Amino acid sequence: MNKITLAKYIAIIVFFVFGTHNRLFAEQENHESEAKKKLDVGALIMDHVLDAHEWHILSYNDFHLSVPLPVIVYSQTSGLNIFMSSKFHHEHKYVPYKGFALATEGVLKGKIYEVNEDGTPKTTTIVKNGEKVEEAVLPLDFSITKNVVALFVSLIIILWVFISIANKYKGVQKAPTGLQNAIEPLILFIRDDIAKPAIGAKKYEKYMPYLLTVFMFIFFNNLLGLIPIFPGGANLTGNISITFVLAIFTFIITTRNANKNYWVHIFNAPGVPWWLKYPIPLMPLVEVIGVFTKPFVLMVRLFANITAGHIIVLGFFSLIFIFGEMSVGVGYGISIVSIAFTIFMSVLELLVAFIQAYVFTLLSALYFGMATEEHH
Repeated sequence: MNKITLAKYIAIIVFFVFGTHNRLFAEQENHESEAKKKLDVGALIMDHVLDAHEWHILSYNDFHLSVPLPVIVYSQTSGLNIFMSSKFHHEHKYVPYKGFALATEGVLKGKIYEVNEDGTPKTTTIVKNGEKVEEAVLPLDFSITKNVVALFVSLIIILWVFISIANKYKGVQKAPTGLQNAIEPLILFIRDDIAKPAIGAKKYEKYMPYLLTVFMFIFFNNLLGLIPIFPGGANLTGNISITFVLAIFTFIITTRNANKNYWVHIFNAPGVPWWLKYPIPLMPLVEVIGVFTKPFVLMVRLFANITAGHIIVLGFFSLIFIFGEMSVGVGYGISIVSIAFTIFMSVLELLVAFIQAYVFTLLSALYFGMATEEHH
């Protein structure tokens, strides 16, 4: 077996092991001949990192394997409509169904919009920047999308893990084994190295349920995002809507439990020169802004780091086909380097999965500790 053939087999194996969920061949609505197809790297990456109304598993030539998901939309004209996303597909094309259509390009890509009987988009006139413009009519979308399914899967796994471990602590105490032996060090780590030092030995127990939940949620979903086969591969923690909700929870808990000392340091910090506080409240303004920037940083850090990891891996994969379009020999040659870097990044992502869960949990604990710290 020569080196080129060996590289070819390695590329095929890694493609199916690490990247069966990635659209390495961009879908074309008119399904042109394979010779005319070009790899759209931007579309490939965005299709992976964004949410979708179907769970794409595999594409090869004209064969596309996807799991359809429930579409639940409410329109002011037709009311509540429930159907499967496969209704939008007909003979390798996206078609309207029940007065709705799925956008495959443009600013509305991936969203469902309403259409008229002749298939043209419904529009409404709005005033934007002082000018009247036509905008597509979007229904209220409550669909079970790819990220929602991934969310349910992770919740089931987390509940199974914690309930099964909790049951082992009932009755006669025994030495931990199996799953309990694997998870207990993480629980002790969060308690002894995050919660206690950041919040204090007297108050940490109140926040342990949330800290454990947010750590395990982020950690498990980061790991599931690295699994290339269904039901893994979703970019859940790289979705800014998810990180936004997590950050909002931290913000609410911090604000709700903040004591008098916390608010005094924000509006009238001791030791700060009076001319920085009166008559222009410069420092109080900075502190108030800081109250909102802290959860914002939590949101963006998790979203950016997880999404960047997916983009880098897909970028290395894409190099094989980009150079392959230039020259088959060069494509085979670059595949060795590309696959090596992809494997390296996949291993590194295992570390990142833990680090990002740790950082989010640690910062949340620090915010709780700052909000409940007593005056000395």
